[in-house]
Amino acid sequence: MELRHLEYFVAVAEERHFTRAAQRLMVSQSGLSASVRALERELDARLFVRSTRRVELTEAGRALFVEASRALASVRSAKEAVAAVQGLMRGTLAVGTEQCIAGVNVPGLLARFRAEHPEVEIRLRQAGSAALAADVAEGRLDLAFVALSGTVPEGIRLLALGRDRMVLLCRPEHRLAGRDRVGWSDLGGETFVDFHADWGARRRTDQAFAGAGTERRVALEVNDVHSLIELVGHGLGVAVVPRPVALKPQAAGLRTVELTEADACAWEVSAAVPDDRRTTPAARELLSYLPAAGVHDGAAVEDSSSAAGPDAEGPGVASAAADAEGPPAPAAARGADSSGAAAIRVPAPRG
Repeated sequence: MELRHLEYFVAVAEERHFTRAAQRLMVSQSGLSASVRALERELDARLFVRSTRRVELTEAGRALFVEASRALASVRSAKEAVAAVQGLMRGTLAVGTEQCIAGVNVPGLLARFRAEHPEVEIRLRQAGSAALAADVAEGRLDLAFVALSGTVPEGIRLLALGRDRMVLLCRPEHRLAGRDRVGWSDLGGETFVDFHADWGARRRTDQAFAGAGTERRVALEVNDVHSLIELVGHGLGVAVVPRPVALKPQAAGLRTVELTEADACAWEVSAAVPDDRRTTPAARELLSYLPAAGVHDGAAVEDSSSAAGPDAEGPGVASAAADAEGPPAPAAARGADSSGAAAIRVPAPRG
């Protein structure tokens, strides 16, 4: 099985179109099609269902896609590791991020990386944390800045970066706007604005309501922070959001209400990296810009369970301390929020 065949197969699977895949790879469409047919003959399996408008993966194709993506990522990592030993930094850095990740100024990090390593191509994908974690596990991303809760998805490990509280966001005239604190039971009859289901904040809120036995109705789902704020501002619902969202300038005219101590829940930010291979040199370099990440020579970092605090979800946060070859981040690089949890003193997120 040739790597070229796998590369062509993955491109078609991602583009869902032979012509677009050929344009992306800068090869002829006939050559691309021949390569895919050769791979199908070798595996004795049909990989795509072809139509005049697009192609879809068969069950065999879906199984191959996962392993082929990982294989290509491992090959790329091997090449970049050799280059790093030779004192070179080259190749591609593929990064993912959810919107408004507290404590991680992604544009600033990428700008610094590009200035210091202009020969490395930077790719960025913005999506929900669940989708980004899957991309890291399957080798499509080198790392992603995510806010996951519950069990760590298979194929990744989390490097803890910080945490903050979830709060209620509502209009000033809302019945709860004058309250110091609210609990989940106070919100049972409300109409909610929230993010799509694969966002970390949405999953954390869903878990909290389910754990409290309180039903809620999410009537408006959005895929960006500013739309959520605008919908709440127009009185179309309330929202439970990470505190950094409530602190954005666009939310200045709204009211922020804390959750009661018994109902408080944490929004935890991490860097997701693959658990089946060492972090790529470019990804390690990017992570080294974050004081709390403590990455040294491919070594991971701070035990995320230590930063999670007493309300962490136990096995839901993976420890990376066992891999550590260097010292943890100095205490001066870390602060604390008002709840006493670890916080990172880096530029605030934008956008």
